[in-house]
This record gives sequence, structure tokens and C-alpha cells, in this order.
Amino acid sequence: MKDIKLKNLTISENIPPPLIAEIGINHGGSLKLAKKMAKLAVNNGANIVKHQTHIIDDEMSDEASSFKISYVNKSIYEIMKKCALSKQQEFQLKEYIEKDLKAIFISTPFSRAAADFLFDINVPLFKIGSGECNNYPLIEHIAKFKKPIILSTGMNNLKSISKSVNIIKKNKVPLILMHTTNSYPCPDRDIRINCITTIKEFFKNKYMVGYSDHSVGELAVQASVALGASIIEKHFTDSLKREGPDIKCSMDPKMCKNIANNIKRIFLMKNSEKKLAKVEKEVAKFAFASVCTIKNIKKGDKLSRNNIWVKRPGTGDFLAEHFERLLGRKAKKNMVANKQIKKSDIK
Repeated sequence: MKDIKLKNLTISENIPPPLIAEIGINHGGSLKLAKKMAKLAVNNGANIVKHQTHIIDDEMSDEASSFKISYVNKSIYEIMKKCALSKQQEFQLKEYIEKDLKAIFISTPFSRAAADFLFDINVPLFKIGSGECNNYPLIEHIAKFKKPIILSTGMNNLKSISKSVNIIKKNKVPLILMHTTNSYPCPDRDIRINCITTIKEFFKNKYMVGYSDHSVGELAVQASVALGASIIEKHFTDSLKREGPDIKCSMDPKMCKNIANNIKRIFLMKNSEKKLAKVEKEVAKFAFASVCTIKNIKKGDKLSRNNIWVKRPGTGDFLAEHFERLLGRKAKKNMVANKQIKKSDIK
């Protein structure tokens, strides 16, 4: 799998995963608040700020206004109509994030018009949400822009994800897949974090896999890094006391800072080579055991379990792992009890 470079940021399995702070619709339609959230996110360790681009008339049919979301008791139309920024406002937000905050702006398009707009303002990457993972006409449309894609895979199975992957592959577009569960907030039992490795293995490690979190707190995010997530996404708000459908599963500035720091720490902890580490060598000197005499041994005597054994420290010529090979060897000289056996002591 190939690294993906976005301006001054690289996404790779060989470096700590970048953190996406999704302000989404948490700003409630206020550009001022969106900028405030973006600044707080970047100042507390986020590498990328993600928005949601809603061009309502191209995104929804008339039926959307009458379909109420049970857990917020409002229609999706009502929510997005209230929270969507205008094109001009979204462009201003992008300029602020890129020029003032020196960070990366990306967004999720929920319609063809939204995708066209984001291409026109030159976003470096498209993030396709889980709801659009099986929207094959829209994915085909976005893939033709030839820009890298992060594809969230919530609410989909491997078969439906594969269809999208094949469309993107056909268009020769760099791709990152992202595991998530679309429940707000998501109960622990439904996070299914092992799906990170399931997705990797299913696609034969051809694509990096990230994790988009909708749980409460930061535990799932940290666990995802240990499982090999290449990029992390979590909703962001300036205050967890705000109202909104995504607030409960969001991170505030303090949590964002913790996550950003812990991502780096956990990544460093992931080294999978099982051997004596350099930092362990000093401990090994006293923790390991060496082969020692346990009785006085005369020249010519054979070494046996009756006259040798293993004792700390591990600084002798023969460590405990060499014990068996010394049995039956003969002493070249007299040896006193409770001393490490040296190479010069035996034939």
C-alpha cells in the first residue's frame, strides 16, 4: 500500500496516524463558531479539520422533510437546513483553516453538487461518509476527480464495500478505508474495533484502514491505534454541553489534546519485533541467570545436576539457556562452590 501525501501531511502505516477533527454540523450553521472550533481543534493537536458539505436541494428529495430521526425527533431536512453553511461561508472556512491555522481542510459531500463544489475549491482529498458507501453513482462521480478518497464503511458489509472499492480502483484513485459504526453515541458492544483488521485482511492489505469513532470518550480511538488504524477521525466541539446530534460522541479540546498525544505514544508502543530490546539489556544482566557451581568440583569431575545449577546474575560465560549443554563436560581445574563457571574452567 502506498503512502498518501496531502500538502505538508503524510498518511502512512509507518508514522503515527493523523487526527481528523470533524466539526461537521456541530457549529449549528454559524461560521464564527465553525472557525472557533477549527482553531481549538488545531491548537489541541488535530492535523485535519473536516466539515460536511450540504447543498440541501441536490441532496434530499421532498420526502426528507417528513422523515423524523427518532433519537433527535427532527427530520434530517430540518437539521441540515439549519446547520449547513453557504458555499461562500464554507470557502471562507477553508481559507481560514488553510491560511490562518496552517492545517488541512477536507469535507464530506452528500450530493453531486456538493462534490462539484469541493472540487472547484480544490480540496486535497474527498471523505465519503458511510451513508454514501453504497451510493455507487456518487462514488463514480467523485472518483473521476482523481483525488485521494477516504471511504467510511459503517452500515455496510464487505460485499457492498467491495463494489465501491472496485469503482475507485478502476479510476486509479488512492484510497483509505475507514471502519466505523453509525450510532450516535455508539455502545461499546457495537464498536467492533476488530473490523479494522477484518477489512485489512479481506482486501489483502492493499489499502490503509482508519477508524472513525462515534463512541463516548477516547478509549476506542486509542485501541484503534494499537490495532493498526492509519488515520483517526472523531467529531469535535468546543463544549460537550452544547446541543446537537453529534455532541455526545464528540471530543472537546481537552480530549482532543489527550488523543493527539496518546496516538503518538501508542504508535511508538506498537513495535512488533519480539527480542531482547536495547532498553532491557541492563535489567537482563541481573534478572537472567548464569550456570554456577553448587558444590566444590575437582579437576576431571563431570558436571552434573548434582554439582551445577543456575543462579543470578546473568553476567557469566554460560547463561541458563546453556545449562543442558554443559552436563557431562569435565572440569579442567578445581572449582569452588557458588561461583559462575567460566569457559576456561571446562574441557
